[in-house]
Amino acid sequence: MEPNISFIASLIGDSARSRMLMALLGGKALTATELAVEADITPQTASSHLSKLVDGKLLVVRKQGRHKYFQLQGLAVAELLEKLLNITSSFESPMKKTGPDDQGLRKARVCYDHLAGEFGVALYDALAKGGYIIDKASETMLTEKGLMFFNESGVNVDDFSKHKRPICKSCLDWSERRNHLAGLLGQWILMDIFNRGWATKNLDSRAILFTRSGEKSFCNKYGISGLSQSIKST
Repeated sequence: MEPNISFIASLIGDSARSRMLMALLGGKALTATELAVEADITPQTASSHLSKLVDGKLLVVRKQGRHKYFQLQGLAVAELLEKLLNITSSFESPMKKTGPDDQGLRKARVCYDHLAGEFGVALYDALAKGGYIIDKASETMLTEKGLMFFNESGVNVDDFSKHKRPICKSCLDWSERRNHLAGLLGQWILMDIFNRGWATKNLDSRAILFTRSGEKSFCNKYGISGLSQSIKST
């Protein structure tokens, strides 16, 4: 039996469900009430939509005490949504800028579990220019130099080999239309940014807010130059 593409397409194609899915693209689990607000629908209607998304294996539900939290089923669903964003953007007028209108989201945002936006693309370019990764458009590889650099930064790359997920993977950025870094290494870099206190995640969106000193440290560590200073310090 062939995969039922139309079934998945119909689940995503509903405008309320698509808004709820997009709200979960930041990797954070949300309640039905929070997702109802995101989709601008009643909690009862949201509950019906969420049941369909869970049954369709696009979402998982987790119970914590008296509350239920919803998350994307996994990385594959997140990647599908990001690709749909890129496809949708390609239908728009060439005079219109791609990606979100919010400048904070355009600068730096979470793409499920890695860094996206202008900062994400600048990171990818710097790693490629420095010889830490090899950029082959749709394929990205970690070099020996990159292996040494990240080992010295605290990454246990040997542990990465235990996972099925690639160490490095290119992800076409929705707003920049160029690659940013996904995979296990992309996930580690984002968590390292947060752990070092260089940036925090906006509680109301996928935007990542760098402090002025955090932005400087981030750029110094990865050899990034040319980033604008339009993000205000926190």
